[in-house]
Formats: sequence, structure tokens, C-alpha cells
Amino acid sequence: MSQADSASVPSAASLIEYPSSFPIKVLGKKVAGMLPAITTIAQAFDPAFDASTIELRESRGGKYLGITITITATSREQLDELYRTLSTHPMVKVVL
Repeated sequence: MSQADSASVPSAASLIEYPSSFPIKVLGKKVAGMLPAITTIAQAFDPAFDASTIELRESRGGKYLGITITITATSREQLDELYRTLSTHPMVKVVL
């Protein structure tokens, strides 16, 4: 695809219709305080975030915890900043 062609292709931001429910999986060591920390971050980016929708999955050995949060995505900027905030949190190993 030439540069001229790529200029007419919508950006990746247009692949998501806003607002929409957007699941994010956060992985980290299973430590006290991880779930409240992730919940607080989710609420900061989505004031209507419902903590009762959180899904937890422990690793087979019980050392790691997967937390799936589903937020209401309102913009690409919101999602980018949320991913940055989660990724840089000291308890978080991976954000998907």
C-alpha cells in the first residue's frame, strides 16, 4: 500500500465505536492490594465502572492473578492513558 493509499485508510482509533464496553486483562503477582489498586484505576478512568463485573483467574500455581476489567471506553486517548497507567503500576506485569 502506498502512502497515498494509507492516508485514505481510517486510523486504528476508528475500529472501536465509542462509547463501548472494553475488556482489559491485567496480570500480576497475587499480592494483597492488587485487586483494590486495579479497581481504583478503573474507576478513575470510568466513573461508572462496576466492580461487580471484575473477573479473576488465578494461575495454576497460585502465584499470579489475572484480573479482567470491563470499562466504558469513550475515546482512544482514554484507552491509551489507561493502558499506560496500568502498565506502569508496580504490581502489574502485563496488560492485554
